[in-house]
Amino acid sequence: MWSVYNNLLSRGLSPTVITYGILLNCCCNQGDFSNARKVFDEMIQRGILPNVVVYTTLIRVFCNEGDMDEAERVFKLMGESGVEPNLYTYVTIIDGYCKTGNVKRVFEIYSDMLRNGLHPDVVTFANLVHVLCKVGDLKAARNCFVYMDKFGVSPNLYVYNCLIDGYCMAGDLIEAMRLRDEMERNGVFGDVFTCSILVKGLCDLGRFEEAMDLMEEMGKAGGFANAVTYNVVIDGYCKMGYMEKAIAVCSQMTERKIEPNVITFSTLIDGFCKKGNMKAAMGLYTEMVIKGLVPDVVTYTALIDGHCKVGNNKGAFKLNKEMMDVGLTPNVVTITSLIDGLLKEGKSYRAIKLFLEKTGLGSPGGKTDHSGLCSPNEVMYAALIQGLCKDGRIFKATKFFKEMRCSGFKPDMVLYVIMLEAHFRFKHTFDVMMLHADMLKMGVLRNTSICRVLTRGYKENGGLKPD
Repeated sequence: MWSVYNNLLSRGLSPTVITYGILLNCCCNQGDFSNARKVFDEMIQRGILPNVVVYTTLIRVFCNEGDMDEAERVFKLMGESGVEPNLYTYVTIIDGYCKTGNVKRVFEIYSDMLRNGLHPDVVTFANLVHVLCKVGDLKAARNCFVYMDKFGVSPNLYVYNCLIDGYCMAGDLIEAMRLRDEMERNGVFGDVFTCSILVKGLCDLGRFEEAMDLMEEMGKAGGFANAVTYNVVIDGYCKMGYMEKAIAVCSQMTERKIEPNVITFSTLIDGFCKKGNMKAAMGLYTEMVIKGLVPDVVTYTALIDGHCKVGNNKGAFKLNKEMMDVGLTPNVVTITSLIDGLLKEGKSYRAIKLFLEKTGLGSPGGKTDHSGLCSPNEVMYAALIQGLCKDGRIFKATKFFKEMRCSGFKPDMVLYVIMLEAHFRFKHTFDVMMLHADMLKMGVLRNTSICRVLTRGYKENGGLKPD
């Protein structure tokens, strides 16, 4: 593309607004946001006035990048230049704000579109319904759905699927099923996504038999289940700990010529690991490798966590090395599992060392930026702090607790209880007062557990007296 453009310039030919429109569109499709900016700036420098297509394409570039401030700037510049936005311009910026979940701005732009005499199309309504379902405002989503008829717009399958998914996430399977029936009466028939959405909704409520019946029913109607749909049911059974049923669904999947994929195996492996059945988990791991499937970070992390929970840290670190040897980077969950495993063995020094190494927080000048590092989250901090408290290393635990708070993470009630108990154990009454005050500041209300710890601690320490 750029060679052709440079050739055009070398021949003394002048690019037109159409030329720049094509270049911008190519940049957008390739995700080349940096060059898109340069193309637009060059266009302005050459005195070529952008048209609605160019402005809309540039807005799409920034929306795809998630830079809504820049998208707004271009949108405003467009109006100031006397170029009227068209329906596609509005749809583009609405879609950008939908992806960021900014419902208020979505409807401000939608209202502006209506004021300019533009009628929303099915894509506009699809975005509106999707973002409203995403934030859980089903009443507004349904009203928006009904409003489509006023503009003579018929909902397509995507709109129906968004609304059905919204009801399923809210646990309202009755309304979800009713909407599916309405959809079919209107001549819009469900696809594999509709099936997967409804199946997941049923599984989330523990209604697995109904989920399997629905898969059968939709299969007969042509909406055949695929690996995604079966994985939803398998995941549901695994979360409930029903591993025999999960394996049975996997077998049924194979019988129907649907090959289990990496997600299928990872889900089953994680299920067996959580049950402590590492023999079955490793057996599945071996099977997937034999089938030519490549384990991913999720697979390895499930196995590492499983080994750590049964006290086999040696096996966990061996798998961690294997994972890194094949070019995979352990994530925050992987590292948290390894830290937790070390702490359970009483190896707090190694746990701290691993934490500092993998987060880069032990490097001079703070966290460094290179591959292999991960940002600690509240779960990682909580695991480390809890383990240090149990190991009697209260000063180190306090250090990481303060670091956690400074990083913007909010400790939960369980972590406050653990810290309070540890400070009481070492008679750090001043720290108890400070921790109690911090807890109230963070909005963590005292419940039975906290009251019990405080009452017992005060009694055993003869009241609160500073160290």
